[in-house]
Amino acid sequence: MSETLQNPHNAAVLERLPLLGLPDAWLVAGCLFQTVWNLRSGLEPTANIKDYDLFYFDASDLSEATEQAVQARVTALFADQPITVEAKNQARVHLWYERWFGYPYAPLQSARNGIERFLVPCTCVGLQPGAPGGGEPTLYAPYGLEELYAGLLKPNPACPHLPLFKAKAHSYRERWDWLEIRETACSPSRADASAPDDSRLFGL
Repeated sequence: MSETLQNPHNAAVLERLPLLGLPDAWLVAGCLFQTVWNLRSGLEPTANIKDYDLFYFDASDLSEATEQAVQARVTALFADQPITVEAKNQARVHLWYERWFGYPYAPLQSARNGIERFLVPCTCVGLQPGAPGGGEPTLYAPYGLEELYAGLLKPNPACPHLPLFKAKAHSYRERWDWLEIRETACSPSRADASAPDDSRLFGL
């Protein structure tokens, strides 16, 4: 997914992310896979991307106030960029998810665990900045990249909320009409489901 860095906003977020000092912090989801879809569609890499999402995991403080304070820092850090950057503490998602979306949500154990539960398996991707001095970013793609490049949208059994999936998938296809929607849930294939999580982390 080296092409995700052709989106200059992704590159800027990754460059500055360490400045926030957030634990287990990742740039995730839409700004990554949508950059890929844009380039495959002959569009500008930044086209149709609504916001740029950061995940972090801080189980030591589950308060909404602290999350809002983090968001204020994020907004200030990227104030010179023409984008919206939103940060969510994955340790507290279970506290508000059902209220907002109508489905229960088990507590997460890490930011990567949150990436694994996106509604569409092919969108389950995240990038973490590389080592200081120009190290390659680390990609987490628990279900691989084949369906992302194929534009195949299927429900994720790890988050089996079919009405939410349908709304999300059709929203994507309105912007990228070549995407294929399959509404039958099936287990997403991992490179090696029995391997530890670190086996699915690799540099770009």
